[in-house]
Amino acid sequence: MDCCGHAHTPAYQPAIWRMGLAPVGALLAGEVGPRGSTEAARTAETASTALVVLRKSISVDVHTHGGKSGITSKAPPSEDLANAMRAGSLAVACLADVPDGPILGRNPEGSLAVVRTPEPGQLYRHHLERLALMDELVANHGVRRALCTADLEAAHKAGQPAIVADVEGLDFLDGKLERLEEAHQRGIRHLQLVHYTPNDIGDFQTGAITHQGLTAFGGELIRACHRLGFVCDVAHATEDMVMQAVKVASKPLLLSHTAVSGSQAMGPTPLQGRQISPDHARAIADTGGSVGIWHFFPSLDKYVDGLKEMTEIVGVDHVSIGTDQFDARGCVEDYTRWVHLVAAMLRGGFTAEEAGKIAGGNYMRIFRAAVG
Repeated sequence: MDCCGHAHTPAYQPAIWRMGLAPVGALLAGEVGPRGSTEAARTAETASTALVVLRKSISVDVHTHGGKSGITSKAPPSEDLANAMRAGSLAVACLADVPDGPILGRNPEGSLAVVRTPEPGQLYRHHLERLALMDELVANHGVRRALCTADLEAAHKAGQPAIVADVEGLDFLDGKLERLEEAHQRGIRHLQLVHYTPNDIGDFQTGAITHQGLTAFGGELIRACHRLGFVCDVAHATEDMVMQAVKVASKPLLLSHTAVSGSQAMGPTPLQGRQISPDHARAIADTGGSVGIWHFFPSLDKYVDGLKEMTEIVGVDHVSIGTDQFDARGCVEDYTRWVHLVAAMLRGGFTAEEAGKIAGGNYMRIFRAAVG
C-alpha cells in the first residue's frame, strides 16, 4: 500500500536483496531447531528482521582482509568476496592492504611481529601490488569501489557489493607525505596510522615504546588525512598515542578492530595486548567516532556479548563491526555469515535500529564526515 492506501506493484529489488525472505530457513540451516519447531520459527522470524535491517541500512565491515582468498592471500583475484557479500547481504567491506605484510611472521611467543628487515622500497612496492589487486577486483570481479558517500548509497541501492579501499599501517610512506596524495588518487579512502612495524608516526600496542605516543609527523599525517578526505583509523596505536591523536583530530576517528580489555566474552586470548581500556574507547567516542569489534569470539552469541561490552562503555552510536577477517579463524568465517551475525544481534537484545547503527550506520557517519 502507498501513503494514500492504494495497492501498487512492488519495486524491483536487486539480486543482493532478492535472496530475501524466502530462503531464510536455508540461511540458518544447522542453527535452528527441528523443522516446524517454535525455535525454528522464532529463528526464521529473527533472520527475516535481520534482512530488513540490511535492506534499510548500509552495512559495513570496517576492517577486513576479505577472507582466505582476499587481498592478503596469494590466491589470484576472484569473485569469492563479491559472492559471499551477496550471499550474506553485506553491503560494504573496508578492504585493507597491509604494506608491512612481507616482513611479518610469528615471534617465539606465537604473536604476529616483524621478523625481518625490509629492503629499501620493499613495503612501498608491496603496497602498490596490493592496490593493483584491488583494481583487478573492481574491474573484473563484481565489486564497486566507493570514493564518496554517494557511491556507497548508489551501490547499496543497486544491490552491488562495494569496497572502501583501506591501508593498514602507513609504512609505505617512508617519510614521504606526498604519497598520501598518491594513495588518494589511487582510490584509497581509509588509512590506519600504525600496524606492527616501528615507524616515525607513533607507538603501537605490541611494540617497544619509542615515541611516548604520537610524533609531530604523526600529527601532521592526521591533519593531512582530514584535509585530503580519508577516514583516520587509530587501530593498533597505544593508548598514549590515541589520547594525543584526539587532541589533533578535527573529524571523527575510527578504531577499527579490537575488544574491551579483559573481555569476558572473548575469554583468555593471545590478543590481550591488542584490547583497549574503557578510557581508550571513550576517547575515540568523544571525537564522534566508533570502535570496531573484531570477530575472534567463540561463537556469534559471544560476539554479540562483545558488542554489548563495548556498547555499555561508549554507547550504541560509537560501536561498529570490524571483523579483521583474513582466514577461517573467528566466528564470521566468511560473509555468508553476515546476516547470521545481525540475526544474533537481534536475538541478543539489540533493537533493529541499534543493529543498523552497529552494522554500518556508525561507520557511515564517520565516512560522510571524513570523505564527503
